Amino acid sequence: MISTKPRFLSMGSTLVAALVLAGCTSLAPRHERPAAPVPAELPLPASLAASAPAAAASTAWPDFLRSAPLQQLVKLSLERNRDLRLAVLNVQRAQAQLGVTRADRLPTVGAGLTQSAAPSGGGTARSYTAGLQVSGWEIDLFGRLANLGEAAQAQVLASEAGRRSAELALVAGVASSWLTLAADTDLLASTSRLVESREASMKLAQLRFDKGAASSLELQSARLLLEQARAARAQLQRQRDQDLNALTLLAGGPVPAELLPTASTSAMAGDTLAPVPVGLSSQVLLQRPDVIEAEQQLVAASANIGVARAAFFPRLTLTASAGQASTSLSDLFSAGQFAWTMSSQLLATVFDAGRNKANLEGAKIARDIAVAQYEKAVQSAFRDTADALAGLDTWRDQLAAQQTQLDAIRETVRLTDLRYQNGAASELERLDAQRSLLSAEQALVQVRLGEQLNRVALWKVLGG
Repeated sequence: MISTKPRFLSMGSTLVAALVLAGCTSLAPRHERPAAPVPAELPLPASLAASAPAAAASTAWPDFLRSAPLQQLVKLSLERNRDLRLAVLNVQRAQAQLGVTRADRLPTVGAGLTQSAAPSGGGTARSYTAGLQVSGWEIDLFGRLANLGEAAQAQVLASEAGRRSAELALVAGVASSWLTLAADTDLLASTSRLVESREASMKLAQLRFDKGAASSLELQSARLLLEQARAARAQLQRQRDQDLNALTLLAGGPVPAELLPTASTSAMAGDTLAPVPVGLSSQVLLQRPDVIEAEQQLVAASANIGVARAAFFPRLTLTASAGQASTSLSDLFSAGQFAWTMSSQLLATVFDAGRNKANLEGAKIARDIAVAQYEKAVQSAFRDTADALAGLDTWRDQLAAQQTQLDAIRETVRLTDLRYQNGAASELERLDAQRSLLSAEQALVQVRLGEQLNRVALWKVLGG
C-alpha cells in the first residue's frame, strides 16, 4: 500500500497531464462548405434588376405583416402550434445529448465505502476502504470524444435551424391561410348577394308568368340561374369552412372571431403585406434555416468520420482512487490510514472482422450523402426563389389587367341596365351582363389572392 503525500501529488500531476493531452488530436476531415451549385445572382425581373442592391436585409414577420389581427393571430400560433412545439423539444433534446457528450470527456468521480474479505491462514482477512474513485476515464488521445462532441454540437445547431425553419413555415402558413380565408369570405359574400338578386328575379318571373306576361322558358331560365347561384354559394361555404379548419390547425386551437378576416379584407389586401426587399446575390439563400440545417448535418457527418478513424487506434483509460484504507473498520478513519491507487489500461483492436473498416466506410458515405443533401437544399432554395421572383411582375400585371377588365364590365352592366329600363335590352341580356360582372369580380379576388400568396412565398424563400 502506498500512502506518501509526494506520490499522491504525483498522481494529481498525472491526471492534469492527461487532461492537457485529451482532445489534442482530431482525425476528422476539416469542414469546408461545398460550392453552391447555383448561379451567383438571383433571376430578378426586369423591373428590379437595375435597382436591386447586391444584398438585401431580411424582414422580420412583424414588419412584413401589416394587419393587426393577422399579427395577433401569428403570435397566438407561435405559442400554441404543435409542430413548432415539437421543433423546440427537438432542440432541447439535442442540447441534452450535447451535455452527455461533453460529460464523457471528464472523469466521473464517485464516493463509496467498500469491504473485502479473503481466506488467510485458516481464517479470513478483511479490509475496508472509503474515499473517492475514478473508474474507466478515457483519455481522448485521438479526438474520439472531441469529435463526438463536435457532432453533437452540430446537431444542436441543426435542430435550432430546424426550429427557425418551422417557425418561418408557420408564419407563412398562417398568413397564406388567413389571406385565403379572406378571399373566400369575400367570394361567399358576393355569391350570397347574387342569390338574393336571383331570388328577387325568380319572384318577378313567377309573377309575370302567373299573369301571362312571361313564357315558361323565361320562368325556367330564372329558376336555373337561381339554383346555379345557390350551388355556387354552397360550394364556397364549404370551401370557407375548410379554410377556417386549416387556419385553426395552424393556430393550435380555436381562432378568436375578432382575428378572422371580414368580407372586405381581401379588397384591402394590398395594404396587408409590406414589400419584400430583394438583392442580386444568391448568397442570401445560404442563410435560410433549411440550408443551415443541411450544412450542420454535414458538419456532424464529418465529425463522425473522425470518430470512426479513432477506433483504429488504442484507447487509453485511467482508474484511480484516494481515501482511507484499513484492515479494521474501527480504525478506518484514524490518522495515517490514507492511501491511493492508480492504474491505466491501453487497449488496441487486433481483430474485429472488418467492423472498424466498415464503420469508417459508412461514415464516409454518410458524409457524401450529407453533401448531396446540402447541395439539393441550395438548389431547391434557388428554384423556390426563382419561381417567386418570376411572379412579381406577372402577378402585378395580371392584377392590373383584371382590374381594367372589371371596370369595363361594370360600365357594360350600367349601360345594359339603362337599355333594359328603356326597353332596348331584354332580361336575358341584363342577366348575362350581371353574370359577367360577378365572374369578373370573383376573378379579381382570385388574382389578388395569387399576388399576395406569391409575396408571402417570396418572403419565406428568402429566409424571412
